[in-house]
Amino acid sequence: MLSAQDQRIIDEAVRIVDLAQKNGVTIRILGALAVRLHSNNSAELFFRLARLGNTDRLFTDVDLVAYSKQKGKLRGLLEDELKFRAEIWSLLGMKDRIIYQHQDGSFKIDVFLDRLNYSHEVNFGSDPKKGRLGLDSPTITLADIMLEKLQIHQINDKDVKDVVILLHEHAISSGEGKETIDAKYIASVLARDWGFFHDASTNLGKVRELASEYAKRGLITADILSGIEEKIGQLLRYSEEQPKSKGWISREKVGTQKQWWNDVEEVSR
Repeated sequence: MLSAQDQRIIDEAVRIVDLAQKNGVTIRILGALAVRLHSNNSAELFFRLARLGNTDRLFTDVDLVAYSKQKGKLRGLLEDELKFRAEIWSLLGMKDRIIYQHQDGSFKIDVFLDRLNYSHEVNFGSDPKKGRLGLDSPTITLADIMLEKLQIHQINDKDVKDVVILLHEHAISSGEGKETIDAKYIASVLARDWGFFHDASTNLGKVRELASEYAKRGLITADILSGIEEKIGQLLRYSEEQPKSKGWISREKVGTQKQWWNDVEEVSR
């Protein structure tokens, strides 16, 4: 089902995480790779929905996150041992991100430090002893994957499909579990940032709409749709019922009269 290159990218991402762990460096996998690794029971559905994009490849690069406090050891591992080539402009111009080229040049390795900072911030912490990266392996947690997707101000079909897969395969919980989505943690993050809350709620509505379209087209069953809709309702209830910070309450009064997301600059060289 997966192309040889897709499987190679998955294998390489897991190899990096395992090798890093043996060297005392914490690295975790982000993005669509993380969704695929967490959703083995939905592999066929993942492939079917991805194919709607008319692409021969599901994955084009490896996205990782690590701790800034381990940056020296991280670079030693990636550059000296694995022989990945760091993009000099990323070293000079980006404080929380390093972009590498694989040693054979076939794909890139994008390493974020401590956080994702796009439309809204998803923070993993900077202390290897206290941060969130130790809660799961080889990927970030399911809750963090959900936040990674829901923070996007203008979410695209690809990211909606990833959320559909996650919601189909995993139960909603009120605590951390390796194969459940911690709605309580998600709600606590959104309760501190009205803009993030607003975009996440809007995006869950878009996921519901697109899942309904998939059902009409016969791509998912009515039972799958019903399960996804129920879990979206659970996530929204947790987020709505979570006590909000003073900053959230103050920002809600301004609402959409003022831009509530960060502009994202595309990175390409």
